[in-house]
Amino acid sequence: MPRLTRVQRQEQTRAELLDAAKTRFLEHGYASTSLEDIADDAGYSKGAVYSNFGSKPTLCREVLEAIHREKFAEMSELAMSDADVPSRVEAVNAWLERTAGDVGWTMLELEFVVLSRNDPELGQMITDLRNEAAQMVVEVLRSLSTDLGLGEEQLVAAGVIDSLEDIGNLFLSAGIGLGIQRAVDPTLPARPVTGAITRLMNLLALLAATQD
Repeated sequence: MPRLTRVQRQEQTRAELLDAAKTRFLEHGYASTSLEDIADDAGYSKGAVYSNFGSKPTLCREVLEAIHREKFAEMSELAMSDADVPSRVEAVNAWLERTAGDVGWTMLELEFVVLSRNDPELGQMITDLRNEAAQMVVEVLRSLSTDLGLGEEQLVAAGVIDSLEDIGNLFLSAGIGLGIQRAVDPTLPARPVTGAITRLMNLLALLAATQD
């Protein structure tokens, strides 16, 4: 087996620390997890954590960013598949039903938000994460509407939306709120959000039919 280069070793160390941090944060939360815990779990020194991430908030932000990439990549793959639009909407709604309310992820996000109240740097991290997530939702909506033959300008002109950004923010906010509630009470249905997505796509399909 060939020896790893210095850069490859650094990348491996970083990846292993990030994986250990993700497991710890999701199982125990932000406040109850120390950098020593993460270092021990990964088999490294606390100094290795600092040299790779600089601080606990930065490490947690990277964990949340990695979770966002993973989760929204799943959603994007379903929304941008080769299936017809109704099937893709159904698949996205099923994903939301499975995903909204994941206790570890949801509570970690919520704890991070609460801690950011008096920390401008942490607050900016939260803002950046949310903006990135909102943009991912917008891209999914854009893909679905484009495949129906509708551009954003047409939708605005028809009075259906003010902008895709607004709709993306609405759906993301609804999903976040639903996730928090379902983390507390898993019996709550995702129907209010999934139903809104379905109705919007039905409306877009009707509009597309009038354009033919």
